[in-house]
Amino acid sequence: MSRIGLKPITVPQGVEIKVNDGVVTVKGPKGELKENICKDLTIKIEDGILHVERPNDEKKIKALHGLTRSLIHNMVTGVTEGFSKELTIIGTGYRAQKNGNKLALTLGFSHPLELEDPEGITVEVPEQDKIVVKGLDKQKVGQYAAYIRTFRMPEPYKGKGIRYTDEYVRRKVGKTGK
Repeated sequence: MSRIGLKPITVPQGVEIKVNDGVVTVKGPKGELKENICKDLTIKIEDGILHVERPNDEKKIKALHGLTRSLIHNMVTGVTEGFSKELTIIGTGYRAQKNGNKLALTLGFSHPLELEDPEGITVEVPEQDKIVVKGLDKQKVGQYAAYIRTFRMPEPYKGKGIRYTDEYVRRKVGKTGK
């Protein structure tokens, strides 16, 4: 049984949390995030500590309890620190460039791929083989990083492709000749 929903969330200085009709709004130094939550759950804020409480122990309510607590915690972290995912490009001739708000990827196709940054997401290219995706919303950052990765998934024989910096790709042995 998960006890994530029972953990309190400490609200840092400069962060405002408002709850109106099932919509939680979190404002902080980096921006503002909104999220719809289950109306059965109650949110109490006392002395800079937020508690999410459930009315009963039904299976659905217990699952939503932990989910809601995690979503609010991620929103508080997003507006104070932000989230980032780092990608590494491995392969001869594979590289990335930043042109304004577009990410240009050269991945061995007949043409370079141009991806426009989604709203609320910033992409940085510190080196031609590194991509850093940053933003306030953890879900959007992870989703866009995964989308970039789908164009050249890391393959197990040579290890070429786009991978997360902390990802380990298990290598396979290729064919052996006579």
